[in-house]
Amino acid sequence: MCCGPCVSSEVSSSAKMRLMPGSPRPVLPAILALTLAAFLPQLSSGATPFPQDLEPISVVGRESSYLYPSFQGLMSDNDTIRLGLDFQRMLRINHMLYVAKQLVFELTVGCLFIFQKLTWKTKDVEKCTVRGKNSDECYNYIKVLVPRNDETLFACGTNAFNPTCRNYKMSTLEQEGEEVVGQARCPFESRQSNVGLFAGGDFYSATMTDFLASDAVIYRSLGESSPVLRTVKYDSKWLREPHFLHAIEYGNYVYFFFSEIAVEYTTLGKVVFSRVARVCKNDNGGSPRVLERYWTSFLKARLNCSVPGDSFFYFDVLQSLTNVLQINHRPAVLGVFTTQANSITGSAVCAFYMDDIEKAFSGKFKEQRNSESAWTPVPEEQVPKPR
Repeated sequence: MCCGPCVSSEVSSSAKMRLMPGSPRPVLPAILALTLAAFLPQLSSGATPFPQDLEPISVVGRESSYLYPSFQGLMSDNDTIRLGLDFQRMLRINHMLYVAKQLVFELTVGCLFIFQKLTWKTKDVEKCTVRGKNSDECYNYIKVLVPRNDETLFACGTNAFNPTCRNYKMSTLEQEGEEVVGQARCPFESRQSNVGLFAGGDFYSATMTDFLASDAVIYRSLGESSPVLRTVKYDSKWLREPHFLHAIEYGNYVYFFFSEIAVEYTTLGKVVFSRVARVCKNDNGGSPRVLERYWTSFLKARLNCSVPGDSFFYFDVLQSLTNVLQINHRPAVLGVFTTQANSITGSAVCAFYMDDIEKAFSGKFKEQRNSESAWTPVPEEQVPKPR
């Protein structure tokens, strides 16, 4: 069984890079390090979305790319013409590519020919605009598109700020069963970040759960035998204004990758750090007295991507991440990082071995004794067992 409190620690390796006070050394011989940071409950202020999509460095016009297959969307659709493509989700399954914004297109990978099309438009645009939202925000933007099993697609849309989920047959894109409430599984608006995947029959999601985007959550639901679990509500030491990027299933755990405002460096203002969080797939939640209906296995670590030297230059903001792949015959993930918004502009690609990430979660924990104190390692004798 995998359970324990939300606490923090750091990782060691032979690479010469500086971590948080009291830490050992980091992970790979490239420009990276890893630092643990999972936390005890305290109240948090409301979240605000960040960061915005970056502008492209260069754009190739259609006249320069006519030799290659291209997909222009359904140009006969008035909404597509006005709002543009700006696909919210892309998913490849074998030789098929699924792309989604308001419509879901099933394309053949080789020539990008539209094989099938799914239309799922909201009927609540008028109700949404009455609540003060711009009409362009009130469409049904598809924010979740993942395989539920070998035959079923699971899709969730913002549905005019009333998130809703459905199951569809992969073979025909016909709806299966009834609609499911999308709250905590899908964000309320298209600009909010989210990730989701099915693992062991359960749906793991990370998103905002409310209309005002003040409650960020990592959530498990839809399982037949597993209880519904979530992170503690309005708690900055669990999640503080996160921007979710990716989720993967690996071994007995599900990992979530995101950026957030760091709580361990509040004296420096709003500093963005990148994180990897981990939960046990067999987590059954706490007791009626402690963490009931909450994760007992939740931990998170800092993904520290930096250039080593006498003075360290950090790339703190994760922008994108791969699934697990093999590097030097070892499972690893590759991430694209950028610098802080008020820093010298720069970017880097960092690699993290999965076994080094696992070692970080077995490392020393950190804690903050009170809201004014610094983060310090937890004495070994005070670490709960099991962790």
